[in-house]
Amino acid sequence: MSKDIEKNLVGQPIFKQLINLLPREKFDLLVYKHQSDRYYKAFSSWDELVTLLFGILSRCDSMGEVCDGMRTLQGKLNYFGMTQSPAKSTANDGLRNRNHELFRDFFFELIKHFESVLSVSRVDGVSFSRFYTFDSTTISLFSDIMKGVGRNPKNDGRKKGGLKVHMMIDAHANTAKYVAISEARLHDKNFLKHLTLPQGSMIVFDKAYNHYLQFAHWTKEGVNFVCRLKDNAIYETQEVLLENMLTNKPSGVIKVEHIHLKYKENNQNTPLCLRKVTYRDEKGRTYQFITNNFGISAEEVAFIYKNRWNIELIFKKLKQNFQLHYFYSETENGIKTQIWCTLIAHLLLTVLKVISKTKKSFSTIAALIRIYLISHLEVFWVVENCRRTYVKKKKTKNKSPVVQLSIF
Repeated sequence: MSKDIEKNLVGQPIFKQLINLLPREKFDLLVYKHQSDRYYKAFSSWDELVTLLFGILSRCDSMGEVCDGMRTLQGKLNYFGMTQSPAKSTANDGLRNRNHELFRDFFFELIKHFESVLSVSRVDGVSFSRFYTFDSTTISLFSDIMKGVGRNPKNDGRKKGGLKVHMMIDAHANTAKYVAISEARLHDKNFLKHLTLPQGSMIVFDKAYNHYLQFAHWTKEGVNFVCRLKDNAIYETQEVLLENMLTNKPSGVIKVEHIHLKYKENNQNTPLCLRKVTYRDEKGRTYQFITNNFGISAEEVAFIYKNRWNIELIFKKLKQNFQLHYFYSETENGIKTQIWCTLIAHLLLTVLKVISKTKKSFSTIAALIRIYLISHLEVFWVVENCRRTYVKKKKTKNKSPVVQLSIF
């Protein structure tokens, strides 16, 4: 068998092909809006974006590695709209001083730009056309710039810092609709009030977000929610709507109740009408869900909460495939800038996966891009067909015996 050495070569490296997916004109408008190039002559906002994306996609551990890596690309930097590789001090100054809000706004601009590409799927079994999932993930820092969670260490030890990335995604398209970065010590439920949800939508989150006053506001606004009930929650059962023994099947709805929870508003305790669903899964675990929707089935309530796991998978992809263990800056602004650029890199690879219609996993695509980042292969060919293939030789009709020569 002989190796197939056919290669799909193009005139630009893979990194440039990914950069071409970004709408430069929209980025330039944001640069003008934020005046982010006002005090910079040698390191523009576009240079910083390209530099960070190069470091993130190649998984460099420090800004020194990023700058040294780009220095070896001197002959290819013109592909990326750069005249020279940035000095380490210059790049660090950009991370420290250039406002991270530029990259935050560009991320959400990209969400709108790729909306038609990413809105190709729909969660089966959910009757809501607008279905959202909300959660957060904690990222540890080796400095106390942003306050972490937990108690102070013993024996005068140094406490690590930490941050939280709060995200609401469109569950049908698996794209972010709201993202906020905060210190890890801030409680998750404080961010529910910042969400803008349309009437008739459904949002699902974990029991860490139990906020009865916000639940009451959503009920008045016609916004539906599903979450788990806290173990120490105090409520009054008004009526048992359904009760099953589940003798013939291992999983299903055990009980449905109409309950009242009390919340405080204007120094008065007010009852909140909710529906409580007790459900047992295939592994014998029992869950208690609460919702303000009395119209959907109890099975759909459990299924909606099960789909909350999709946002956990997004956090897993971010932590496993991108460099969020080491940060290129020790300033809060630089750390936030790197996180926004990491979200941009994740979005680019997601778009690449959707357009190519490949069945490869996200981790495989991220590894392939990292390996072939500066090669001149066609990026979609790499994602779809990059593997070593062999072509079977045709049998010849010449069946003459092989003559062996001996040398004495």
